[in-house]
Amino acid sequence: MPSLAQMNGSLHIHQFYIGKLRAKQAQLFESDPELAQLLDNVAEVLSEHVVTLADEIAELEYEQ
Repeated sequence: MPSLAQMNGSLHIHQFYIGKLRAKQAQLFESDPELAQLLDNVAEVLSEHVVTLADEIAELEYEQ
């Protein structure tokens, strides 16, 4: 199992890329709506993973 520091790092990386995907999606919405939708779908999957990571981090912090 990854350490708490590794999990926190992963959480921040996920959040960074979600922000990047959402910004690019907004730029592409008018010119390429299919690509914008794909980016939205990827961001949504990452967002779901962020929730799982945050729960795991909270559980580890509680145990310590």
